[in-house]
Amino acid sequence: MAFQTLGIETSCDETAVAVLEADEQGCRLLGEALATRPEEHAALGGIVPELTVRQHLELLPRLTAEAQKKSGSVTVSGVGATAGPGLAPALLVGLSYGKALAWAQKNPFYAINHLEGHLFSPFVSHGKWPEYPHVALIVSGGHTLLVEASGPQERRILGATRDDAAGEAFDKLARMVGLGYPGGAALEREARARDAQERFRCHDR
Repeated sequence: MAFQTLGIETSCDETAVAVLEADEQGCRLLGEALATRPEEHAALGGIVPELTVRQHLELLPRLTAEAQKKSGSVTVSGVGATAGPGLAPALLVGLSYGKALAWAQKNPFYAINHLEGHLFSPFVSHGKWPEYPHVALIVSGGHTLLVEASGPQERRILGATRDDAAGEAFDKLARMVGLGYPGGAALEREARARDAQERFRCHDR
């Protein structure tokens, strides 16, 4: 029996809504909508929590309608929203919106761990549940982890960065050399524009 769920993601500056269908074989994406306004944050030197909250409040109703329309307006049986880790004010918007939506629809609400979402997301495109055990590498804006998954609810962190995650390092480096925000995209553009034979000397500090 298939189970349709509306998922909400507001852990940082991007606002995303998706409709998913799951059964015994796996999970499939039926419809999604995403919005981000990096130029507004770039003008202020990085992510501003108050601005992020206002953007989520403005975008969520429209993105929800868009994702549901793309899904064929299926009737969902549950609502899930990212509960953390993430930017606390931004998370609160998604959680409050998701809970209110679930209550209005008389559906169950599910608080979703952000990192567990990363672990499961690659398998949505395949439409099949993951095989266990497996090892997963999470490289995102706020986290860089190597995780061993031995079951749907059984995980162990094998390693992580000691301080900044990869995404944070990109943002800091881009800011240091005047490339602005978001750092990852700016650094990638610069790298693609360079000669592959160029070399740089690194010095220990």
